[in-house]
Amino acid sequence: MRAMFVWVFLATSLALLGVCLSAARSVAQQEVPGARDFPLIKRYEGSRLIGYAAKPYDSAKLIVGKLNVGANGQPSPENWRLLEGRHTRLLYLAPRQRSSLEVFRNYERDLAAKGFTILFKCSGEEECQSFGAEINRVLYPATAALQNNDISKFAFNVPIEPHYLAATLTTPEGPVAVSLYVATESGAAFPETKDRVAVLLDVVEDKPMDQKMVTVDAAKMADEINTTGRVALYGLYFDTDKAELKAESAPSLAEIGKLLKAQPALKVYIVGHTDNAGGFDYNIGLSQRRAKSVVDKLMQSYGIAPDRLKPVGAGMIAPVASNDEEAGRSKNRRVEIIKQ
Repeated sequence: MRAMFVWVFLATSLALLGVCLSAARSVAQQEVPGARDFPLIKRYEGSRLIGYAAKPYDSAKLIVGKLNVGANGQPSPENWRLLEGRHTRLLYLAPRQRSSLEVFRNYERDLAAKGFTILFKCSGEEECQSFGAEINRVLYPATAALQNNDISKFAFNVPIEPHYLAATLTTPEGPVAVSLYVATESGAAFPETKDRVAVLLDVVEDKPMDQKMVTVDAAKMADEINTTGRVALYGLYFDTDKAELKAESAPSLAEIGKLLKAQPALKVYIVGHTDNAGGFDYNIGLSQRRAKSVVDKLMQSYGIAPDRLKPVGAGMIAPVASNDEEAGRSKNRRVEIIKQ
C-alpha cells in the first residue's frame, strides 16, 4: 500500500476569505451543510463547525519555522514544506468562556496521546502574532478558501493570544503531519465571534491524483463494449461550460476512430454526461453539444459515416458517483460510447 501523508493544519486569519456576514443571520447560524469532522482529529467539545471546504487534489505549504520579515516587508517563513494531495479545511468556533490556551493545550495533548512528535511550536504575540495576518497568504492557495459560511470572515479579524504547532506521526498507513493555530478574536465586528476562540484545521492527504490523461485504447474499448455494451471515457476534454473539444483529446479520438474502422458494422450512441453544477436544462443542452462535437470530429477527421453515430445529452441524470465532492463530480463528467 502506497504510503499516505496526512498533513493537518490549524491556521488563523480568514480576512482573505472574502465572505460577508449579515448580523440579522447571526442568531440562526448553523453548521455548514454537508461538512464533517476529519476522522483523525476530534473537535474541542462544544465547538461549532462554521467553515468547510474540500479539494480532491491541491497544494499547501506547512510552516515548520519562525516567520521573519522578508525583503518585501511581508512576513515569510524561514522553514516550510510544500504539500500536495487531498485538502480538507475546517473552521471551528469554540464555546464561550474558553481561552485559546485551554483549547490549544487540549489539541496538543490529544495529538501527543496519539503519538505525534512536534516539529515546531510558537505562542504569544511576540512569537507568532504575524501568523494571524499572513498564514492564509503564505500557506494556502485561493482554491482552498472556505465555502458557504458567512461567519468565517469574522473568526480571526483581530486575533490575540495566538498558538501554533506543527507535528508528525507515523502510522501503518504512512506518516501523518499536523499543524495547529488557535487564537481568540478580540474585534467587535461581529458579536458572535468577539472574545471567542476559533480554530482553523487543514488536512492534506498526500496520495496520487487521478490519472485522467490515460487513454483507453481501441482494443480495451471493444472488450468493454462487448462485455457491457458501453465504455466510459475520461480522455475527452472540454473547458468549463464549453462544448469544443480541447487539443489533448486527440489520443482518445484516434482510438475511437480506430475502434469504429475496425468494426464497420458497429453503430453507437455518443453520450455526454455532466456533474450537477448548474440547472437541469442547461446541463442537458451542454452535454448534447459536447456529444455532437465528438460526433462531428469523428466524421470529419476519421471518415466515420454519420448514420453510425448518434449524439445524446444525458446531463446529470446518470451519475456514477456522488456529486457531493469534487472527486465524485469528476467521475460524472464523462463521455460514454454505447452500442446501438
